[in-house]
Amino acid sequence: MYKNAFQVLKILQESNRPVQCEEISSQLSISRSTVWKHINELRAIGYDITAGDNSGYHLHHERMTLSPDAIYHYLKTKVIGRKMRYFEQIPSTIWLGKTIAEQGGVHDLHGMVILAEEQTGGVGRMGRVWVSPHGGIWITIILTPTIPIDHLFMLTIAGSVAVAKVLRKMLDIGAVIKWPNDIMIGDKKVAGLLLELGAEEDTVNYCLLGIGIDANVSLDGFNDQIKDNITTLSEEVEHDVDRAAILAAILKEFETRYDLIENGEYDAILREWKSLSSTIGRRVRVDTLRKKYEGIALDLDQNGGLVIRKDNGNIEKIIAGDLVHVN
Repeated sequence: MYKNAFQVLKILQESNRPVQCEEISSQLSISRSTVWKHINELRAIGYDITAGDNSGYHLHHERMTLSPDAIYHYLKTKVIGRKMRYFEQIPSTIWLGKTIAEQGGVHDLHGMVILAEEQTGGVGRMGRVWVSPHGGIWITIILTPTIPIDHLFMLTIAGSVAVAKVLRKMLDIGAVIKWPNDIMIGDKKVAGLLLELGAEEDTVNYCLLGIGIDANVSLDGFNDQIKDNITTLSEEVEHDVDRAAILAAILKEFETRYDLIENGEYDAILREWKSLSSTIGRRVRVDTLRKKYEGIALDLDQNGGLVIRKDNGNIEKIIAGDLVHVN
């Protein structure tokens, strides 16, 4: 989408001084108005570019290691991530996704990825605060699926599988999925997913799939209670990771499974989820809004609920709740 704009960006990046519009126009054989258009496109996705009366265009400090052009360098999707909105800092990507989607024309937004270097009000499940400092991967994907409403949970399933598989393949770490939406390395959380719907009665207008990954994040910034329960990719591999390459790979893996979901091919993705699950087969305790359950996690049902067998032999299906692995 921004291929031509990134040619302008490259000229600015390679110059140690402001660049006149005429220079860019001449190098790329485009009009001055087209240069101006591309400059505004770059500004819209987060690049800090100023222009003096006579000094030319100046690209200011770049700390954008997760910038769209870095991601596009690796991106192999057809739709997911081909439109992006980049921010240095916003309250939360899922909040902005909802704001944008509610403005109308949501079908034109399908596949858009909103990403931020930092979230000041990141949100996890059940409205919990999600600490989202610089160095992480904080995104929301806007989707307009046509699948039945009772199968929308498959979007989270597909996202979880995509994240876990990419971390295992690219970083050679044993990432697994803890029901309902956590990505774990050992007994510590490294990523989480959140699905929100924009719906009227039984009609779903859009879905927002939020993904947060503690990538190159320092654990020193977390309090002791949180620090004991999380890890980061850089901590696990003992060096900073290429966030752009990892995110591009996740978007590709997700798109592949999204296409299967749209075609009603759920079973293969459910099998993948179960093969990566750290929950199935273990003794668990689940706290729901009304009750507490404890037993052996047996399966994931066709609605995304966790099937457990209690000690008295009764089978329970739990749609949502906070889960703890007992052993």
